[in-house]
Amino acid sequence: MGVVAPKTAASAILGTPGATAELLERSHALSTLEDALSAVLESSSGQLVLVGGEAGVGKTALVRAFCDRHSGRARLLAGACDALFTPRPLGPLLDVTRTTGGELAALVEGSARPHEVAAALIHELETRAPTILALEDVHAADEATLDVIRLVGRRVETAPVLVIATYRDDELARDHPLRIVLGEIGPRSAVARLRIEPLTREGVAELTGSRDLDVDALYSRTGGNPFFVTEVLAGEGEIPGSVRDAVLARASRVSEAARELLDAVAVVPSHADLWLLEVIAGGAVKHLDECLASGMLASDQGSVAFRHELARLAVEDSLPPDRSVALHRKALAALADPPSSMPDLARLAHHAEGAQDAGAVLEFAPKAAEQAASLGAHREAAAQFERALRFAGDESPEARVELLERRSFECYLTDQFVESIAAQRESVELLRRMGDPLREGLALLSFARRVSCSGDNAASDDACRDAIALLEQLPPGRELALAYGLAASASMNIEDAEGAFRWGTRAIELAERLDDDEALAYSLNDLGTMKLLRGDYSGADLLDRSLELAEREGLEDHVGRAFVHFGWVIARNRAYSLEDRLTAGIEYTSERGLDLWWLYLNAYRGRADLDRGRWNDAAEAGALVLANPRNSVLLRTLGLVVLGLVRTRRGDPEAWPLLDEALALVEGDEDLQGLAPVAAARAEAVWLDGDPGRVAVETEAAFDLAVRRRSPWACGELATLRRRAGIREAAPDYAPKPYALELAGEHVLAAELWTELGCPYEAALALAEADDVDALRRALDELHSLGARPAAAIVARRLRERGVRGLPRGPRPSTEKNPAGLTVREVEVLELIAQGLRNAEIAGRLSVSEKTVDHHVSAILRKLGVPNRQQAAAEAIRLGVATQDR
Repeated sequence: MGVVAPKTAASAILGTPGATAELLERSHALSTLEDALSAVLESSSGQLVLVGGEAGVGKTALVRAFCDRHSGRARLLAGACDALFTPRPLGPLLDVTRTTGGELAALVEGSARPHEVAAALIHELETRAPTILALEDVHAADEATLDVIRLVGRRVETAPVLVIATYRDDELARDHPLRIVLGEIGPRSAVARLRIEPLTREGVAELTGSRDLDVDALYSRTGGNPFFVTEVLAGEGEIPGSVRDAVLARASRVSEAARELLDAVAVVPSHADLWLLEVIAGGAVKHLDECLASGMLASDQGSVAFRHELARLAVEDSLPPDRSVALHRKALAALADPPSSMPDLARLAHHAEGAQDAGAVLEFAPKAAEQAASLGAHREAAAQFERALRFAGDESPEARVELLERRSFECYLTDQFVESIAAQRESVELLRRMGDPLREGLALLSFARRVSCSGDNAASDDACRDAIALLEQLPPGRELALAYGLAASASMNIEDAEGAFRWGTRAIELAERLDDDEALAYSLNDLGTMKLLRGDYSGADLLDRSLELAEREGLEDHVGRAFVHFGWVIARNRAYSLEDRLTAGIEYTSERGLDLWWLYLNAYRGRADLDRGRWNDAAEAGALVLANPRNSVLLRTLGLVVLGLVRTRRGDPEAWPLLDEALALVEGDEDLQGLAPVAAARAEAVWLDGDPGRVAVETEAAFDLAVRRRSPWACGELATLRRRAGIREAAPDYAPKPYALELAGEHVLAAELWTELGCPYEAALALAEADDVDALRRALDELHSLGARPAAAIVARRLRERGVRGLPRGPRPSTEKNPAGLTVREVEVLELIAQGLRNAEIAGRLSVSEKTVDHHVSAILRKLGVPNRQQAAAEAIRLGVATQDR
């Protein structure tokens, strides 16, 4: 399975092998790691290798062998993620700082946020010798650690480091947080993905050697899993039915006293310090040598651990309940007063639960939750509050309300809306029974926000009005200001401008009188967004002021909300002058682990990319949103529309299932945020399908609502779609100018405005309505360049009806010789990559920002299916985009 690693702090994390069998069938994996390290040493530019595989497949053995082989070429740092019920925040980074010390250690041990830790880690890696940073089992990482990995992954090229992160890919459910991280890191030239496969039958046979075993049966039973195979080979000839059976069979061959020691080690995830074992296991510690000789345990630097987490779990699961509780109680008592360092709150909460000690759970779990929340590990905080609630049956209503409110908030931040709403509803009911109208009013406000984000606007309105009715009976305070602000928000969400301005003005007046920055930031957000949606760009100043206040006060949720509303306005109004807020918002929410807001911003980025002709990027954003199952109806609707429209406009299959699901999500709504884009997408789809008669049906409800709300951009878009389908009706006099011009028959002028805005598809469709052959030809050329086959077919038919012949039938020659489907700009970037130019030089040559070039390079690598620039250059030559002598 591996080779013995040197006794260093890092090897204590990576572990020491229990057997010295050679690494079988791992030459390709080792070669990938070798190549990545060579690239780091040659260029001082970092690399990230993501190593996936099932439990027991040999990921740790591979990494251990590689690190041992190169211990003289680079500094080794290592950290392992905890197998606690709820992991401790930044656990693997604490391991790393045992070696680094310094500023990084101070930040990790303090209450620094993940982006601060990531910056310090990058600085540590930039200023020291080449480093191999091994992070084990990141599928079990806490949210703060995942945020650090995400940020380091995006900046890994700046430091001479090879980061190796291992994870169990068979344990990643669709909603696993690691999936989001892997999706955001995405395809980059500095990122490689490596999957470790089980052994083949031949590998199992080689590992079996001369033993008298049925190799076929062994391979069939173990599936080639190396850990399972070695456990069987360590047995007495029989082939157990599972890993658990194999481990327990092996454990049964040690003495009874040694088995007591195994039991004690099993209740301590990761590794157990010898001082702790002396407390838990007592005299059984004398039998440590027997456990080590059996191969069950390995020791290193004053601690002991099972060779593999699968073995620990098998032994732990076999413990009788009373034995397990007794061991956890001993561990809890010992860890509450460790001989050195501060008590670890997450470990104490873990053992308190294992000990079934309600008092200890209620003492340590909320503290662990607060620590996790302060570090940005909101999922872990929510889990710790849930743990406390399970043991709070005998607590007072006041104490239970506190736990419920905290859990609801942490679940809300991580888009666990079902859980968040349930906890908040229980809090409201308890406070009502307690007869506390002030706190009940606040709880109702929180409940209204939770259900609003889940898409239930009616329930949100009811809760908000109940809160205002309660709070207006009391002396005016910040609670009432927040209630008015929430009423303004509810009106703004459904684009009821009159209600938003009325409630928002009352909220701002009271917040300013009370000098309450939180209430003020919230209400400025509502008014600013509403003004922007109505086309009044003075609203940007209000929204910017809300953002500044929230950032100054550390109100991350309000900051994220402000950025999301900028994204809404940018996507709805084609307000690309504000696009820097969208970019900043994605960065901010990513750094702070605000997953829900981050996904919303990616959805709005996808919509902007769609309208600006960056359809591959739009499809990627839509797929990212849909790949992360969320309880937010609006979020999923936005993702469905973006991806559905990309497929519709390209003429790709499977567009209608997405648009049908989107319709099912918004049917019956009075909310233009979802209703208008769904109606517009479906109207465009039926028009492109050659069925304009259905446009009226698809748009009627949304158009009527948009007219009632006097929503300029929603009205303009829907009215234009209806006009293209032959519906003659009075155009709204407040439609934005590009739509107004087209509705007035000024198609060429409308196209010019769309071009100025940066919307090539809309410009082409405007030209397509002109009764002019030259305009139609220009429309056809633009649609071909975009890959808009259905619209191009409509325009080509109109040209043929006017007697034009010899029309091109597909993409321009510049894209025909480009089977990867690169855009014209991507071809230009690829040509310059092939010439050896770096991103900064390409940006200067093309007069664009370096970030834009980064965006194009990532898309090029993805489309070409290559991992780095060198291979992209080779593909450019193969495709004829560049020549050999450049």
